Amino acid sequence: MPKNPILRGHSRTLTKHHKIAIAGVSALGAAAIAFSAVPSSAETTTTEVAASTQQVVAGSGKLENVKTSLTDQLAAASVKAEAIAAQQKAEAEAQAKAAAAKQAAAKAAAAKKAAAKKAAAAAAAKKAEAARKAKEAASRAAKRAAIKKAAVKKYPNNLDGWIRESLAIMKKHGIPGTYNGIHRNIMRESSGNPMAINNWDINAINGIPSKGLLQVIPPTFKAYHVPGTSWNIYDPVANITAACNYAADRYGSMDNVNSAY
Repeated sequence: MPKNPILRGHSRTLTKHHKIAIAGVSALGAAAIAFSAVPSSAETTTTEVAASTQQVVAGSGKLENVKTSLTDQLAAASVKAEAIAAQQKAEAEAQAKAAAAKQAAAKAAAAKKAAAKKAAAAAAAKKAEAARKAKEAASRAAKRAAIKKAAVKKYPNNLDGWIRESLAIMKKHGIPGTYNGIHRNIMRESSGNPMAINNWDINAINGIPSKGLLQVIPPTFKAYHVPGTSWNIYDPVANITAACNYAADRYGSMDNVNSAY
């Protein structure tokens, strides 16, 4: 049975409109297109084309809303990401500052410790040096004392000892005289009595009596006193030494004196 040409024409017309609607919906991102049964009149075809167009327009509005919503979401996400990045950066900077401060504090503590150690070492060295100097000074003092002790010869407390001690002092000061010359004059002047005093000669009459082993008057004893000896005119060593100093000045030596002088 031959096909109805009108139906074929309608069929082609509907197919074309449907393709246009599908293409429009696809371009705008529509979710679906409703198809209805093919009618037998041209009016029906015109109505369905208009409906398809309305569906496309409605779909475009939804796409625009979706696009706007996505843009807002992306913008919000971008702002949030920037805020997170800024916070992370601030935290990293704070951590870096804290680490730098900690390192600086550790360095300062180490420097302080090193300075204290150096000061302690310097103080210990100074103390050791002071102890060494004190020890050396004590050693030198002990040596000097030993030398002095060795140099100070002990003489017996008698005429022999007095003459010998006087000769040692005279030698130190360059005063001439011998043991025999001194002993001879002592025996003539005082008989070896250190407390002897002459109360009858001219000196006594003048108020300056001769005194001691070698009968020296006070002015002569004072003028010819030898340093290192006593200022007591009755001291045996001081009396002998001063008298020998006077005899050396006036007679060249006590050895040259054979009478009152």
